[in-house]
Amino acid sequence: MARLRNAKSGDVGFIKQIKDSNFSGFIHSTFHRTANIKCYENDELYTIACNQIDNGPNTLVIEEERLDDIDLAINAPVFAENARLTVGNQLVISIEKASLWESKLPDFPANLEIFYNNLSKMKEYIDLHGKGGGVKKRTQAQSPFEAELSKMLEERIFILCEAILKKDISKATASAIRLIGLGSGLTPSGDDFLVGLFTVLNIPNSPIFEYRRLADQVVRDATSLTNDISFMALKKASKGHVRESMNHLVKSIFTGGDEEFILSLNKVLSIGSTSGTDIALGIYYGLEANRKIGGQA
Repeated sequence: MARLRNAKSGDVGFIKQIKDSNFSGFIHSTFHRTANIKCYENDELYTIACNQIDNGPNTLVIEEERLDDIDLAINAPVFAENARLTVGNQLVISIEKASLWESKLPDFPANLEIFYNNLSKMKEYIDLHGKGGGVKKRTQAQSPFEAELSKMLEERIFILCEAILKKDISKATASAIRLIGLGSGLTPSGDDFLVGLFTVLNIPNSPIFEYRRLADQVVRDATSLTNDISFMALKKASKGHVRESMNHLVKSIFTGGDEEFILSLNKVLSIGSTSGTDIALGIYYGLEANRKIGGQA
């Protein structure tokens, strides 16, 4: 018998599709705390997440501690009907009590003092507490493969950031494309870095907001260069649609005190294995570009 569970919260667009019975698809992939669904209507991935995961684009957070004991079958059908989402034969999710969530990045601050103060602390904190093995090098000895991968990430990120500072969008786009798929894990480090950078490109009224078209151009070439899950994160981030923890981090960098800023940064750093550190560094380098282009080099 299928388990009936309540959705705790969800992306406003996803919930609307379920309410309108305008969602059908199949189970794409399953993990300990999440399950991904491929939607027939728009060919995008949607996520069912347990209550330990923060809100995100195309995500429904349910009142469940874990998902890997439900035995969701890959390719099993998924459909919406009567304000409920039926996932295979094992799970039915009611959205009646779900709170609505929508990704919204804060405007670039008019008062820059807190922003520059927090930004000056951010890189040092990531160096001390971030996870190595992706964009951040491991402190312990690396294998020849890891060392070469680390070198490639470092070089390509440097070229990308320099191109943005020189306002060479053509070169920046080409450099960003060379990062896609670079790295190990479910979401490669190069992709995660770009998710962070794309977040910053979409901050309204920022000095580099006019360069956000770079993200659209990169995503158009990304489909065949990485996996479905990583591509969806890049696609959403290219429009400024990112996880709740990332929205909170940007806001706390702009206006938060030390405690709020460090708490928000730690939440992002805890994402995945090295993903959170890679994303945070993408945000950092994007904000540094804002600082330098804004005349505060």
